[in-house]
Amino acid sequence: MEYNRPEIHQSICDRLNDTYRRKNSDYGNSFTKTREEYPEAIVIRLSDKLERLKTLLKGEERKVADESIVDTLVDLANYALMELVEIEIEIEEEA
Repeated sequence: MEYNRPEIHQSICDRLNDTYRRKNSDYGNSFTKTREEYPEAIVIRLSDKLERLKTLLKGEERKVADESIVDTLVDLANYALMELVEIEIEIEEEA
């Protein structure tokens, strides 16, 4: 079976944006606020998610059963994109 990977990619990106919008509304743009106070926070957030992914991939017993590999990857991708958004804004403000 042939899969249209660009369409699947777009669908995932749309889902990432939807998740970002909902969480940003719930958390009140806490990412930007935290980043302003602790610029290195992105490294910690990405590291936490990578460690969670490792645990999930190893199949170790989970205490938080409602977070899947997909959920973790969505969070990881969104954290990276959120950092890119902040960098783009900084570049625009410096121009």
